[in-house]
Amino acid sequence: MKRGILTAAFLLCLAVPASVSHAAQLAEDTIAEGVYIEDMDMSGMMVSEAIEAVDSYVKGRMDTMIRLNIEDNWVEVSASDMGLSCEDANVVEEAFEYGKEGNIVQRYKIMKDLQQEPHVFSLQFQVDEDTIRSIVEEKCTVYDVEAEDATVTREGGSFEITPGTKGIKLNVDASVEKIVETMSGWDGTGISIDLVCEVEEPRGTEEDFAQVKDVLGTFTTSFSSSGANRTKNVTTGAEKIDGTVVYPGETVSVYELTQPYTEENGYATAVAYENGREVDSVGGGICQVSTTLYNAVLKAELEVVERANHSMIVGYVDPSMDAAIAGTYKDLKFKNSTDAPIYIEGYVENKKITFTIYGHETRDTENRKVTYESEVLETTAPTPALVYVADAAQPVGYKVVTQSAHTGYKARLWKIVTVNGVEESREVINNSTYNASPAYCSVGTMWADPNVTAAVEAAIATQDNATIDATIAPYAAQLAALQAQQAAQ
Repeated sequence: MKRGILTAAFLLCLAVPASVSHAAQLAEDTIAEGVYIEDMDMSGMMVSEAIEAVDSYVKGRMDTMIRLNIEDNWVEVSASDMGLSCEDANVVEEAFEYGKEGNIVQRYKIMKDLQQEPHVFSLQFQVDEDTIRSIVEEKCTVYDVEAEDATVTREGGSFEITPGTKGIKLNVDASVEKIVETMSGWDGTGISIDLVCEVEEPRGTEEDFAQVKDVLGTFTTSFSSSGANRTKNVTTGAEKIDGTVVYPGETVSVYELTQPYTEENGYATAVAYENGREVDSVGGGICQVSTTLYNAVLKAELEVVERANHSMIVGYVDPSMDAAIAGTYKDLKFKNSTDAPIYIEGYVENKKITFTIYGHETRDTENRKVTYESEVLETTAPTPALVYVADAAQPVGYKVVTQSAHTGYKARLWKIVTVNGVEESREVINNSTYNASPAYCSVGTMWADPNVTAAVEAAIATQDNATIDATIAPYAAQLAALQAQQAAQ
């Protein structure tokens, strides 16, 4: 029985033409007719050919340029730059196996169906959101345009207003979301995507500045005893603050307005306080600028955000009425707590510095009066009263007081409000502590004979004025004679 079946089968094989047998074998080695991957016809392709075709297709999609529009600007990046990837590694295998699985009836049906309608395998592409975000942040946000607030200048007693300009700011999160959404249904052709931008309106309108007409506070201090360099610094500081506009709710820093304290920025070397000593510093005198403005701010009753007193008492205002500037750790900051912009005018005239703050007056200025009162709580005399220091740059015989003594103080500042002459409120605005500091006297120690230098240094170490004078007296006479001789020549 079995032998008969085998014989029949053998005879059948002999009856099939060789070309038909070859075609059947070829069909087994290639993808069926009517099978597509995306829009690529895979019919009759061997696996290696299909892989090559798919790779070429994917590469073409990767190289496709995507245009990202930012208002009137645009950035072009390739799809691969946006992290595009294709994860269908088995799609060719699936296409090859299509129609080759199942029994003969199932396979026959699939083949007949393919004759009527192709079967399409899709490639699944995806983009990397982090990569897209990096592109948007690095290449697209450069086209952000800051809004320029309206500006105002005061000339001849009136204000001139220059309107501001709108700004454009890219919404990074919304733009990334839009790109990812667009690319998820992308057909692989070149596309243009409008990113999400937001308009930033400038601050300050003509209506806003129409309110800036009232004097809210003004204050003046004198620097009549200052030299040329300190005068220059006070003048420079006033110029840098003059014309500043502060919008409602905005906080300003005097340090930020006036720094850096360099010669290139208009400052010179003058006396300043540092660790209880008077030292030469570029920008010395800037504290008188901040102090004068501080008192104008108090008069205007604006919110003081930050204020620090000097380490030692100053002579141009009463205790607790000063405001020191020292790097970033001592600053004067205040907020415009009114309902309209304020304009700060600053100028120097006849060795006096004045700041006036203009804005919208809403206070009862007829019946309500505000004054500030300095109260000294405690004084401390410096101990010792005088300190002698060696000065190797000066000859023996030189003896000069370089810094006067400073009394120490503890003080506070009161804000007193009266209505119709009757005190309504009294509150402490600040408490200040000023260090006592002795006077300093420099004593020269430079001499050709090192024994003389050593003797003077030993005398200085005693901190006794009589001992120092007795030690330097012989050399002081020699120094005076030498100076007289040089002058005569």
